[in-house]
Amino acid sequence: MESIIVRGGRRLSGEVRVEGAKNSALKLMAASLLAPGISRITNVPDIADVEVMSEVLSVLGAKVTRVDHALTVDATDITSFVAPYEMVARMRASISVLGPLVARYGQARIAMPGGCNIGSRKIDMHISGLAELGVEIHMGHGFIDAIAPAEGLHAGHVMLEFPSVGATENLLMAAVVARGTSVIDNAAREPEIVDLIAFLNGMGARITGGGSPTVTIEGVESLHPVEHAVVGDRVEAGTFVVAGALSGGPITVRGFDPAHLELVLQKLRQTGCRVSLLPDGVTIERTQPIRPVDIQTLPYPGFPTDLQAQFMALLAIAEGNSIITENVFENRFMFADELVRMGADIRIESHHALVKGVAQLSGAPVKSTDLRAGAALVIAGLLADGETVVGDIYHIDRGYERLVEKLQALGADVERREL
Repeated sequence: MESIIVRGGRRLSGEVRVEGAKNSALKLMAASLLAPGISRITNVPDIADVEVMSEVLSVLGAKVTRVDHALTVDATDITSFVAPYEMVARMRASISVLGPLVARYGQARIAMPGGCNIGSRKIDMHISGLAELGVEIHMGHGFIDAIAPAEGLHAGHVMLEFPSVGATENLLMAAVVARGTSVIDNAAREPEIVDLIAFLNGMGARITGGGSPTVTIEGVESLHPVEHAVVGDRVEAGTFVVAGALSGGPITVRGFDPAHLELVLQKLRQTGCRVSLLPDGVTIERTQPIRPVDIQTLPYPGFPTDLQAQFMALLAIAEGNSIITENVFENRFMFADELVRMGADIRIESHHALVKGVAQLSGAPVKSTDLRAGAALVIAGLLADGETVVGDIYHIDRGYERLVEKLQALGADVERREL
């Protein structure tokens, strides 16, 4: 099995371009099921999760073709409404085919989802929200069976108890063809939600309010294929920006909208970094010791949980104490134990982490506990003394395209190798 080996001590500099957002591309692929014909999605990252979603769509009968970073989905003839366990268990985002299948075909059978081991991500809001649109749900034997009324879905008013990204996406994709006007209150506001809405509107949907807590969907009779470019990946961008903060930089990160990382960049400035905004990215540089800051993860536009681990790696070498509060996923501090192996001083109390800055991290054998933790361990190794060996890197491959090559281009001493 391959590992990533990082030898620390090099100052990174240069320019890197991020790919399209994983968390958007997967949902756009699912949304392609809503219309017969061929939809074309560009700026699609070459990552393991996209391959898994391609397999899921293929099992359903869609024809998925990829050329470089462009992907086509021919959803003319869907032959199955069952997303099997062996695929869904590999990637939680597979649950997003539920809404499109019920909307277009009136039925779906989806295995209960898996994904990163970062805590409970219940699907209750998906189920109750779809019920408001008339969907009858049965759960048992590890599957979700969904059946729409014979006359089709009807409009509903859904109040989410939490601004769940997945529930918002499934409800959007179902409500676009429901009779009447639906409303989702307390909807997720992430840029990837806005991207999905743009994709759906390009297919002929009528959705307003994207990026706000209240989204209104006026149902239409049918949709048509579309061509759409995936929004830039703000989490990949944030990972490289934090890498620049750790190593000193300057590093320029392009290919995303810096407004999507507004709070993250604000926190980096508070640590003492210089951040310059560009039309399609940022440049970051640090010439002084890292100052401690406190962060708490929250749904967008709050601090993203997907950048919490990277920030913990940064704050581990700050001059002072920081408190990180994780409000989204309860198991996301599993990563802290691996960072402690590298010499970090971190104490976990419930959903708080007290991070006492140390002068130097030390290279050590560590394992990725989830996708973002894996990337955080790699960038922590950039500043560690000696060699860091990161195992279980299949987590990293789920969401980062050519992470090692991109870091090498910035001057890092890093490689993939079978051990």
